[in-house]
Amino acid sequence: MTDLIIIIMSTIGALVILVAAIGILRMPDFYLRLSVTVKASTLGSGLLLLSSAIFFPQASVTTKNLAIIFFLILTGPVAAHMIGRAAYFIGAAKWKGTVRDDLEGMYDKENDVLRSEKEESELGR
Repeated sequence: MTDLIIIIMSTIGALVILVAAIGILRMPDFYLRLSVTVKASTLGSGLLLLSSAIFFPQASVTTKNLAIIFFLILTGPVAAHMIGRAAYFIGAAKWKGTVRDDLEGMYDKENDVLRSEKEESELGR
């Protein structure tokens, strides 16, 4: 039974990582590529690490794998957010089908300042 769980989890993990790799090729702009890659690779890596933790029943291996999964879940989205934010600020091109830009008009390139909607309304803009 354990072997079946390991096979299923590692297969799903590998397939999710394959989807991430295909997403890099198929998505039309940097922001969509970043989104697909981070989400799918975090899930796929987590599933592979979890199946590894089940396969090797030693406490040290399981603890290390769970710690890696925890830090992947913690750092992956934060890193993706910061990379996406940096790409937006340097002007990475958006897909022509993009219909919504929540940061449009909020970033002052001259002073390198990002304002919120609350600050914009307080300034009377």
